[in-house]
Amino acid sequence: MSSTTPTPPTPTAPRREEGASALSTGALGDATTVAREDQRLAELRRRLRQTRGRGRKLRGLVILLRPYRGRVWLMFASLLLATGAALAPAPLAKLAIDRGINKHDLSALDWIVVAFLVSAVVYWAATYLQTYLTGWIGQRALQDLRIQLFRHLQALSIGFYSRTRAGVVISRITNDVEALDQLIQDGIATLFQSSLMLLGVIVTLLIFDVELALYTFISLPLLAFGAFLFRIGSADAYRRTRERIAAITGYLQETLSGIRVVRSFGQERRHIRRFAQLNDANRDANMVTVNLNAAYFPAVELLSAVVTVVILLIGGYEAIRGDTSTGVVFGFIAALNNFFDPIQQLSQLYTTYQSGMAALDKIFELLDEEPDLRDRPGAIELGRLRGELTFEDVSFRYGQPDEHGNEVYALRDVDLRIAPGQTVALVGETGAGKSTFAKLVARFYDPTGGRVLIDGHDLRDVTAQSLRSQMGIVPQEGFLFSGTVADNIAFGRPDATREEIEEAARAVGADEFVGELDHGYDTEVGERGGQLSAGQRQLIAFARALIADPRLLVLDEATSNVDIHTEARIEQGLRRLLAGRTAIVIAHRLSTIRHAALIVVLDGGRIIEQGTHDELIAAEGRYWQLYQDWAEQAAA
Repeated sequence: MSSTTPTPPTPTAPRREEGASALSTGALGDATTVAREDQRLAELRRRLRQTRGRGRKLRGLVILLRPYRGRVWLMFASLLLATGAALAPAPLAKLAIDRGINKHDLSALDWIVVAFLVSAVVYWAATYLQTYLTGWIGQRALQDLRIQLFRHLQALSIGFYSRTRAGVVISRITNDVEALDQLIQDGIATLFQSSLMLLGVIVTLLIFDVELALYTFISLPLLAFGAFLFRIGSADAYRRTRERIAAITGYLQETLSGIRVVRSFGQERRHIRRFAQLNDANRDANMVTVNLNAAYFPAVELLSAVVTVVILLIGGYEAIRGDTSTGVVFGFIAALNNFFDPIQQLSQLYTTYQSGMAALDKIFELLDEEPDLRDRPGAIELGRLRGELTFEDVSFRYGQPDEHGNEVYALRDVDLRIAPGQTVALVGETGAGKSTFAKLVARFYDPTGGRVLIDGHDLRDVTAQSLRSQMGIVPQEGFLFSGTVADNIAFGRPDATREEIEEAARAVGADEFVGELDHGYDTEVGERGGQLSAGQRQLIAFARALIADPRLLVLDEATSNVDIHTEARIEQGLRRLLAGRTAIVIAHRLSTIRHAALIVVLDGGRIIEQGTHDELIAAEGRYWQLYQDWAEQAAA
């Protein structure tokens, strides 16, 4: 999908030479005036561009409605019928006066009254059907859109979430879709019904009296000019309101997620002030739209009243002279209300349209986000992994070169082979490249140079699903989902039996604390596992990894949140977790990796040492230094 037309930079006034006097040229005032005029013209063009390029987005809405096209056509048919019934009263009123009342014809009057009643019943039935179908279609189309957005979010790369606030993403799938709901449910029906009504009224007015109709149409250029000004004025306003509400949602989500940190540092007042500032900005953005609406819509009402007075004077004068009938004047005035009502509704619809289009812009910006990594055409599906992992001259950097042109690599020239079923420990100081190594194994990123192979296959040549379905990752902080303890342990294997869940918990030493909970495995853990301690959450994360039976396991500082006593208790469980599968263990606590088959020491993104624990201790190199530092800290 292509993105919207980029906004050109706003021209700025010419810069004065440094040290030049403001009085050195008499043309400076003229130049400044011209520059300001250029700025205004550029701003006008920019706002006009923002209202263009939305055909693609409207086509996207049509695609959303396509699965329900049968009901869409039925909705339009009922809308057409309702519009016809709504147009009937004005001609019927003319007939009632001219053929019934003025001629004292009760029979004609009776038939006209019956026609009135029939048109009212038809209008009620058609409007009911149209309103029901509009809501039915709108709800299902928006449900499809939310699912499409969520599916797209699941496919986006990890890098997207590292640079985008979660609250802003949440705002797209909630607030913006809700704004679009108003456009679909109210806007589409209003657009077609009001347009048809306006067209029907114009024909009716011309049939009644061409001269009076022409007097009425004089107001159309004024209405068009007012609508044009409103369009220009509101081009930015509604987009800003979507951005402001997204900022509020993002800040709210972030603050609530970090409420313990806010409380621990006593920063409630500062956060309240910041939240108030964001709400002030949101209020100011919405007040722009309020001012525009307050200026525009009453002006339309005023113009409607003026035109009605003019028609009443001219039509009444002609009826007194006998140039036209009283029924024509009465019917014309009745129809005139239906002339300005759809114009007013279409004007109000433009407000809904602007808000909906601003929301749609944001939604399409999200849908235009492309995953950093995609499966190549013809990517192979991995069978059951043996677990052989190879790094061939691998280098990786997260971003572009720095401001001095230096390329900062997280990993550089890494060559390593890990045998199937082998446990390899990565050690090094913070920033040495350990977590980056693990991310490349999971193919959260592709290497900048070199290759990462699994069982001889370049990770770029295999499907991500077939790789990750056989991987287990236990991060530094065990993230738990809302639900029960059992639900979280079985996350990677939803079909696991209660016996398998309890066995996995028992294997990693989690069964002891689970048994002490009020409802055991059926205990609700709360959002992000907030009802449990950090160590308990980590034990559940170990059980979750074990029950999924991964062929490739990554433990990224997985015991950092577990105390020494708990760590010793789960050591046997860890050995069972690691047995028979290729494992990469990242740890600062070197006690957890002494039994690893291979220990790799990273420094500055390069491998500087590798070997077993005993070999590296005997070498008295960097690992020996790290081990000595850890031993001193543990003793303290």
